[in-house]
Amino acid sequence: MADLTPNEWQKQLLKDTNAIIVDVRTTDEVAEGAIPNAINIDVKEPQSFLDQINQLDKTKNFYMYCQSGARSAQACAVLNLMCNVPNAYSLSGGFASWTGKVSVN
Repeated sequence: MADLTPNEWQKQLLKDTNAIIVDVRTTDEVAEGAIPNAINIDVKEPQSFLDQINQLDKTKNFYMYCQSGARSAQACAVLNLMCNVPNAYSLSGGFASWTGKVSVN
């Protein structure tokens, strides 16, 4: 697991052809905006979170984010320890620090 600054996250993601972006925020938070192409899996629903993560390809590089960075860091630790995902990256500062494109539903 690694915490990446928004700049590092964007640069690494642009080069990564094996990436999956996971927004671990609540649906109410996601309604305010999200990083394009992210899938929402709410980490506050632990069993559902694990079930959905376990359905994804674990050979992917997981780019995780939340509102401030705390939940995504915890989610990365869960991916490493419980889901056997070797490559998980947390957006330091979360969506609040994101300066890239945003999609609104």
